[in-house]
Amino acid sequence: MNPPTATPSIPARTPVGVTQDGPVLHVRLNPSLQDDTLSTAVLDDLIAVLDNLHERPDIRILVLSSMGDDFCLGADRREYRDALTLDPTGAALRRVTDKAHRLCQALENTHAITIARLHGKVIGAGLALAAYCDLRAGADSCRFRMPEVGIGLAPAWGGAMGRLIAEAGAARIRELMLTCDAFDAATAHRLGLLHKVAPLDQLDDTVAAWTRPLARRSPEALLLTKRMLTGYAKAARTADVTLLDSHLLTAQLVPHGGGG
Repeated sequence: MNPPTATPSIPARTPVGVTQDGPVLHVRLNPSLQDDTLSTAVLDDLIAVLDNLHERPDIRILVLSSMGDDFCLGADRREYRDALTLDPTGAALRRVTDKAHRLCQALENTHAITIARLHGKVIGAGLALAAYCDLRAGADSCRFRMPEVGIGLAPAWGGAMGRLIAEAGAARIRELMLTCDAFDAATAHRLGLLHKVAPLDQLDDTVAAWTRPLARRSPEALLLTKRMLTGYAKAARTADVTLLDSHLLTAQLVPHGGGG
């Protein structure tokens, strides 16, 4: 196992910053370029981090957070429009949305225990991304919303609907998706979308209360438990249609007669 190290500070203009503190990898969304949205550059960086974890058994825990005023404001819809302008068939847009699915599957399947540290607004795809983390802690000032239906889209980012339903229950997710109502951290905690809620100035301590004991656990026991939990959750679903989500989202945005 590699000795614990602390990596240098994060460059100001990288989509995702990464630092290591012993067995804990801190991955921070950096909104200096993409305005708190999940652009292709952010997806590519996050996928690269998770792919590299295959070669890093010394990393036990991954903490996902943001350096911006908000955790995440959702998908980059301007990028969707640009992709359709360049390729009206929708093929380029489908490549972007496929990356979201690949990222969520990588989060679910990585050996590391993943923790989402949430603050500010957590909107749409940002909530979907957080839902794929094993544990979620949020500031008591967090605000959540799933706005897709309100802007004329089905909630199809990353194949997250099944995950959200498994975490919070079909009845409440149905209500929140159809109404697009905003909800607070206390509600997210009652639904199971947050495991812990804390004042913002205590949020890092709340996350550390997880990371310290997790770092002492047997890596094999953690991995097998995570695999078992994921397997039982998937077994409860009668069908897995997440692979269709990128096609569904693209079909809604491609102009009629565009083909593809």
